[in-house]
Amino acid sequence: MTAKTHTISVSRTARYFTLGELNETTERVWFVLHGYGQLAEYFIRKFEKLNDGRTLVVAPEALSRFYTDAEYKRVGASWMTRQSSKTEIDDYVAYLESIYKTIFEKGLPKAIQLTVFGFSQGATTACRWLNQGTISCDRLVIWAGYFANGIQDVIDPARIPSQTYYIFGDQDQFLNQIDFPEYLVQLRKQIPGLNILDYAGTHTVDPEILGLYFGNQK
Repeated sequence: MTAKTHTISVSRTARYFTLGELNETTERVWFVLHGYGQLAEYFIRKFEKLNDGRTLVVAPEALSRFYTDAEYKRVGASWMTRQSSKTEIDDYVAYLESIYKTIFEKGLPKAIQLTVFGFSQGATTACRWLNQGTISCDRLVIWAGYFANGIQDVIDPARIPSQTYYIFGDQDQFLNQIDFPEYLVQLRKQIPGLNILDYAGTHTVDPEILGLYFGNQK
């Protein structure tokens, strides 16, 4: 007899972290999505240079946590796997939408600049959120993201903001495993006006580089 697959929806507790406050002096809000095997609690520290008293940084944590080492000491989180991927995508989009609506429960002030930032696995997550959710942003920052089937596989190009950045380290140990120059050529075709920025570094969000590019925000 073949086993049958069943699914149910459940309510669960998730966590997110913030730097700064949302008040009458806030000019910018960043939603920052971590990469595979990271925790939002530590990931958000990379954005401390943006904490200027006029910026709120929001770091949601992926819903699936796991041990990342053989000693069961280090914990990380993942946005999704290939198992039941459609359901996992729907779940995290609904989760991110809940955070978005909680942050802006009184509405999104027109004067606020909204940035969505995704690192590595979080880049794909960010794009799917923009594609499937109600959120729209002024700026999208893709840091070391890889779209195996092209970015149009995860987001309608019409939903990509005109201010979109792709940032990578020239010694990225994962991106260097592919034909990366050709990958950038294809990204430029898929995202007209894409800003591509590089730096000397590996597959990580470098706080100094982040501060250099976005610290003096406009």
